[in-house]
Amino acid sequence: MLSKIPFDMEKLEELAKEEPDVELVRIGIIAELDAINLYEQLASLAKDKLVRKVFLDIVKEEKEHFGEFMELLRNLDIEIEDALEEGKEEVEEMREE
Repeated sequence: MLSKIPFDMEKLEELAKEEPDVELVRIGIIAELDAINLYEQLASLAKDKLVRKVFLDIVKEEKEHFGEFMELLRNLDIEIEDALEEGKEEVEEMREE
């Protein structure tokens, strides 16, 4: 199931005054994650090996797009880098337990 992107244009325009393009990038991230999930599910259902291979190749491209949007988000949202690092550290601590 695909996500419903929760935005309306008026609110998006309002947010853009404070954080230009950040919300657009976040919507792009949501779309890429949806695409990754969709294509992986379709690949798992494919009977033909070529069809499966093509879907999985597209998944790789979508993951690259996700990475591009994440890099944009790192540049636009000054808090995200610290949050990502803190999250990474928490996972590493849990792994060691």
